[in-house]
Amino acid sequence: MNEPEVNAALAKTFGLTEEEYGRILGILGRTPTYTELGIYSVMWSEHCSYKNSILEIKKLPRSGGRLLVKAGEENAGLVDIGDGLAVAFKIESHNHPSAVEPYQGAATGVGGILRDIFTMGARPIAALNSLRFGSISNGNERTKYLFKNVVKGIGDYGNCFGVPTVAGEIYFDESYRDNPLVNAMAVGIVKHDEVAKATASGVGNPVFIVGSSTGRDGIHGATFASEEISEASEAKRPSVQVGDPFTEKLLLEASLELIKSGVVVGMQDMGAAGITCSTSEMSAKDRMGMDINLDFVPAREENMSAYELMLSESQERMLVVIQKGKEDTAFEIFKKWDLNCVQIGTVTEGPNVKVSYHGSVVAEVPAVTLVLGGEAPVYKRESKEPGYYKELRKFDQDSLPEAKDLNEVLLRLLSSPNITNKSWVYEQYDTQVRTNTIVMPGGDASVVRIKGTTKALAMKTDCNGRYVYLNPYRGAVIAVCESARNVACTGAEPLAITNCLNFGNPYKPEVYHQFREAIRGIGDACRTLNTPVTGGNVSFYNESPDYAVYPTPTIGMVGLIENIESVTTSYFKNDGDIIAIIGDASAHDGIGGSEYLKLMHNLVAGDAPEIGLESEKNLILALLELTRGKLLNSAHDISDGGLAVAIAESCLINRTLMQGCNVNITYKGRKDFALFNESQSRVLISYDPSEAEKIRKITKKLRLDYMELGIVGGNSVKIGNEINVKLDIAADAYYNSISGIMKD
Repeated sequence: MNEPEVNAALAKTFGLTEEEYGRILGILGRTPTYTELGIYSVMWSEHCSYKNSILEIKKLPRSGGRLLVKAGEENAGLVDIGDGLAVAFKIESHNHPSAVEPYQGAATGVGGILRDIFTMGARPIAALNSLRFGSISNGNERTKYLFKNVVKGIGDYGNCFGVPTVAGEIYFDESYRDNPLVNAMAVGIVKHDEVAKATASGVGNPVFIVGSSTGRDGIHGATFASEEISEASEAKRPSVQVGDPFTEKLLLEASLELIKSGVVVGMQDMGAAGITCSTSEMSAKDRMGMDINLDFVPAREENMSAYELMLSESQERMLVVIQKGKEDTAFEIFKKWDLNCVQIGTVTEGPNVKVSYHGSVVAEVPAVTLVLGGEAPVYKRESKEPGYYKELRKFDQDSLPEAKDLNEVLLRLLSSPNITNKSWVYEQYDTQVRTNTIVMPGGDASVVRIKGTTKALAMKTDCNGRYVYLNPYRGAVIAVCESARNVACTGAEPLAITNCLNFGNPYKPEVYHQFREAIRGIGDACRTLNTPVTGGNVSFYNESPDYAVYPTPTIGMVGLIENIESVTTSYFKNDGDIIAIIGDASAHDGIGGSEYLKLMHNLVAGDAPEIGLESEKNLILALLELTRGKLLNSAHDISDGGLAVAIAESCLINRTLMQGCNVNITYKGRKDFALFNESQSRVLISYDPSEAEKIRKITKKLRLDYMELGIVGGNSVKIGNEINVKLDIAADAYYNSISGIMKD
C-alpha cells in the first residue's frame, strides 16, 4: 500500500493542529510514520484524550461515598454495596455513528458499554438508555426512521445478548433533528475479589487479542471523525461498525471464566481506536511498554494495512495480558467458547509501544505520551455567556392567554411524545430476561434484584436539555437531583452517578460556557447528595451548520435497596388512600422551560425551574425513611408536565389496575400555571389514612412541606372543578400517542 507523505498538511486532515504536529515531532525526534500519525490523531482526539474537557471534569467529586475506585481509573465505576459485592456501571455516547447508521450505531453502543462492564469481571444485570431525536409529530420521516431503527438496534442487541433493558428516557425536540443523541448505560455485579483491572504489568507477560476477527469496520482516519465530524475531512468519515450480540455473549462467558481462573493480569475492551487505545492505555497505566506483532492479529479482510489494523474499531474484541506460563489456560477457555485467542505481543519494560508488521517496525511511541492523565495535550478553552440568556429571561409569562379548557391541556400533555408512556419503545425490549426485574419501565426508576441477597438496585437516566439550555448550572443540578429523586421514590439510597456530557463544538465560547456551568452544577449537586461521579463520557460536536443540540449532560444514577420488601412503586393502589405532596410546596408558578409552555405556546423561554439542594437532600432522606418504614403505597416524582400530569400518571401507570382520584388544590395565582409548572423538590405520595401521623412527623423533622390533596378512588382524574377526565380517555392519550404517530 502506498502511503502519503507525512507532513503538517496531512496531520491537519487527521484533526491535528500545527502545534500538535510539532509536539509529535518533538516527542519522537523524527517525522512520524503514517501509522504513528494515525495513532496520535486518535489518542489525542477529544474522544480519547478529553483534551478540551478534562480540566473541567477534574472539578467533579470523583471519590468518596461507597466508591471502590476513583473515576477514570478503570473501564467503569465500581461502588461497594456490601456483602463482598460491588456494582459496576457506566454510560457512554454513540451519537454520530447512530446518525450515520441508526441500527448498527445504537446496537454497537450497547455492545461497547456491556464490554466495559464485564471486562471488570462484572456480570451485566441491566441496560438503560437515554435517547434524543427531532420532533416526530410533524411528519419528519427521517426522524421517525432514526427513532425506529435506534430502538430496534438497542432491543435486538440487548435481547440477543440476554440482558434486560429496564429503564431510560426519550425526548423529542427540533434541536436534535440533525444530531440524535444515543447514550447507552450498563450495570453489572462483581465480587470484590474477582475484579479485573485494565493494566499491563510483568515484563515478558504475553498479550492476547481475544474475541472477533478484525475488519475495516469502524475505521475513520481517526476517531475524531466519529465524535468530531465537523472537524474531519470528508474522506476520513467513518465506516459503519457492525455488532454481533451472539459473539458478545460468548465473549462475556469466556471472559468471566478467564478472570475466575486467576491467570489474568489485565483486560480492556477494544472500543474507540481499537488496538491502539487498549495497548497504549494498559501500558501507560503501569509505565510499561508492549511489543506488538500485527501479523498475528486475526483479520477477516485481506490486505489490511498496519494503519487499518491498529485503528479498526471492529466489535466484540478485547486485549488481555496473561501471567507468563499460564497461556494454556487462556487457550483452553477461549477454545471452549469457540473464540479467537491469539498472542500478539508481550509486555516490556517500556516506555514504548512498538508495533511490527510484515517484518518492519511500523510504529514505536512512548505510551505515556498518548493517554489521558499522561502527556496528551490539555486545553482550557475560551468561555463566554451566550447572549440569548438575557433575551429569553425577559419573557413575561403573565402576558400569555390563560388556558380555558384544562381538560384539553391535560390530555394534550399526556399525549405529548415527551411525556406520554413509552411502551411502544420498551415493549420491544426484553425487560425480564434473567427474571430479576422487580419494577418494570414506566415508573420513576426500574428496580433489579440481586439474586442470593435481599438487596436490589434502582436505576435511572435523567436530563432535561431544555432546562440546561435556559440555565446550564441549574439545569444540570436538576438532572442530578431528579435522577436521585427517582431512585429514592422506589426506596433506594442514591449511591453514585455516571454521566454522558453531550454538547456542541467546544471551540465556540458560548458552548464551552454551557459545558463549564453544567459541570459546576453536577459537582454541587453530587457533593450535596453524596453521590460521587464514577466516570462517564464527553461527546462534543453535536451540531449541524445551523445549530447545536440543547446541552444535554445525561445523568445515570444507581441506588441501593437493602431489603426488597421496601420497594415502592409510582401508582395509586387502594380506594380511600390519602394523596399528598411532600417536599417544597412553596407557591412557585414559573413555567419557564416547561412542556406546557412549549406545547401550548410553542415557546422555550424564561428560566429553568427553581431548585434548592438542601430541600432535595431532605426530601430524599424523608423518602428513604418513609419507604423503609413501609408507610407509603406510592411515590411519584413531580417533573415534566407538573402536578396535574403527575396526578394523572399515578392513576394510569399500572395499566391493569388503574385508579381514579379526587383531589383539590388551593390556588394563589393562575390555575394553569399552578397545575402545569415544573417546580422541583416535590413528590406525590399516597398512603393508608392510618399512617398520616407518622408521615407528618417525618416530614416535619426534615423541614419539608406537607400538603394533603385528596383521596384515591373513582374512574376519573378529578382535580377540583378544573379537571375531570375519565380514566379510559386519559389512558388512550397516555398509551397510544407514540404508536399512533409511528403507524402514520
